[in-house]
Amino acid sequence: MALPLSSRAGAAARPGSGAAPGTTLKRKRNRHRLKVLGFLSPWLIGFSVFFGYPLIATVYFSFMHYNQIQQPTFVGLKNWKYVLSQMPLFGPALWNTIWLVVVMVALRVAFGLGIGLLVTKVKTGVGFFRTAFYLPYLAPPVAATVAFVFLLNPSTGPVNRVLGWVGISGPTWFNDPNWAKPSLVLLGLWGVGDLMVIFMASLLNVPKEQYEAADLDGAGAWSKFRYVTWPSITPIVLFAVVTGVVQTMQYYTQALVAGKIASGVSIGPGSVVQPGYPDHSTLTVPQLVYQLGFQNFNTGAACVLSLVLFVIAMAVTLLLMRKNAGLIPAED
Repeated sequence: MALPLSSRAGAAARPGSGAAPGTTLKRKRNRHRLKVLGFLSPWLIGFSVFFGYPLIATVYFSFMHYNQIQQPTFVGLKNWKYVLSQMPLFGPALWNTIWLVVVMVALRVAFGLGIGLLVTKVKTGVGFFRTAFYLPYLAPPVAATVAFVFLLNPSTGPVNRVLGWVGISGPTWFNDPNWAKPSLVLLGLWGVGDLMVIFMASLLNVPKEQYEAADLDGAGAWSKFRYVTWPSITPIVLFAVVTGVVQTMQYYTQALVAGKIASGVSIGPGSVVQPGYPDHSTLTVPQLVYQLGFQNFNTGAACVLSLVLFVIAMAVTLLLMRKNAGLIPAED
């Protein structure tokens, strides 16, 4: 015989009559969280091992005197005071790094976007031009830098020879403090194929209907780029700028190799060559980090320089990713 409704409700509320609805929902939520953590665990482990722990260790060693042999000893802010106020090469290295970030990143993005626009407009031979512009990017950084230094050699390089044929006295390039950083920028523009491919993919993804509507409204080439192309590719431009800033803040190999080759100093086993030739014009902060940490065994000061780079890169990234910075539409 069926129980009355009030009796059934009382039986469901008594202990032992079954799990409460709130408890069942809580268990489901816990199981869901465990599943999410399981899927996120590879990223969490990688983030902790390759970013979280190194960052915490860098902050820790920045307050320590540590030569990688003896036990670290606490020295407070001595490493910070040495780097920020007493280290003579910190100012030139920071200036060179910021100069390369501003000039090289801006020109690489503009040059890569321009080449991408040109290649997408080519009717025939698209594969050839795309391959020709992308191949320099595949060259190893050291080999490409060595070849570039020889090409721009002021005495025997073919570039100055060609300029001499047309009556132009070529500069001394990597041997001149005023031309050393622009020469590195030219090297960066030569290997701009990676940005060209990225921008080509974004340009080909712009809806053709918008271009057709702009043609019907009588829009010119500049108007179509400003009101149709640019709003569609701004996320890609932001990606290119942010990654370019991060990569250039770590600029090391090309500047070091170019300075060593241009100086004419023979490099052999056990030889130590001071970076930054000529006249510290190619010296960057990552070079100082290596010099302090692995040549002078001053790990504390090297950690301070690394943290300075990290803070600057994070500040620039956050500034660029603000909606009113011009690269993110306000309605997103």
